[in-house]
Amino acid sequence: MTGISALRRLTFGIGLSAALSACGVSGSLGSNPFGSIGSLGGGTADSATVQATRTRGVENVAVNRYLWAASLDVLNFLPIESVDPFTGVIVMGYGTPPGGSRAYRATVAITDPALDARSLNVAILTRSGPAAAETTRAVEDAILSRARQLRIADGAL
Repeated sequence: MTGISALRRLTFGIGLSAALSACGVSGSLGSNPFGSIGSLGGGTADSATVQATRTRGVENVAVNRYLWAASLDVLNFLPIESVDPFTGVIVMGYGTPPGGSRAYRATVAITDPALDARSLNVAILTRSGPAAAETTRAVEDAILSRARQLRIADGAL
């Protein structure tokens, strides 16, 4: 199995699991999927949850805005290739962390509106294959810690 084939399978698997696990989640319509960035109008039922709605369907998926923002904040050294707030998937390209020499690529899936570890799935790849489990766990821990900091700073306890 080649590295590209494994990458495609991993990306497809994460996207599929995020989409399937979020099928039954509902909430208010028309709120901003990016939290306080920009203004799309509408409000949210819960300040920790943002809602994304497709205009042509009844697809409602809730994404925790603190996990979303923390993921972008912690992995800010990686270029963003695509984001989908409807499924909670962020795909990032290869980038090198400050002071590092190895290039990484990440896919983040936020599968639930709750602010806990079960809501966050991170897949990290190097150019030679999957990153070490310790690296992935350290990034997940950093994202969860940053999300909690954002929540505390927002006063949403």
